Amino acid sequence: MAIAVFIEAGSRRTFASALDWPGWARGGKTEELAVATLADYLPRYTPIVARARLRPPDGELVVSQRHQGVAKNADFGSLGEIAASERTPLPAAEGARLASLLEAAWAAFGEVAAAAPEQLRKGPLGGGRNTSQIVEHVAESEAVYARKMGLPRDKAGESAPDAAAQLQGRISAALRAPETLVLPDKGWPPRYAARRMAWHVLDHLWEIEDKS
Repeated sequence: MAIAVFIEAGSRRTFASALDWPGWARGGKTEELAVATLADYLPRYTPIVARARLRPPDGELVVSQRHQGVAKNADFGSLGEIAASERTPLPAAEGARLASLLEAAWAAFGEVAAAAPEQLRKGPLGGGRNTSQIVEHVAESEAVYARKMGLPRDKAGESAPDAAAQLQGRISAALRAPETLVLPDKGWPPRYAARRMAWHVLDHLWEIEDKS
């Protein structure tokens, strides 16, 4: 069976995302390299799928949709465009599937971060975050992402010791009940929100693994 891939191309970098598999997205200098890198990362993505108790992706990667125009975020190393199919209504059963993959990504990220050294290998010019900084960055980003998908702020929960876990629970519950979400102006449809969040988590998980 074909695995649907969405392409968002900037002027210098392109991202390829498996639309039905949140978190499985990689970049490259060209569309061909991005798709090839996506295929190369399947062995690293498969444990996430297994953790979600789903059958792993099986089939040929086929580009089914492309963003029309320049994807500006791609040049800065990030996803940023919504595929046309991600604007369609999300049934609760599919929302639960997306939530299970995102939950698996969160769990794996937490385990890897907890086992990693604080000091990570730096880039050629000495740049890059350490482990605790990456964990903080992911949590801060998800607070923004949650509002983009229509979740209101929980000011009391934000000051709780387990604020990140509470927020993740709210995000997961919203994906499992997508009819409760009210999309804000210029907000993120739940399909895209799940893809963007899972990619961000796994991108940093693999960064920690590679730099440990």
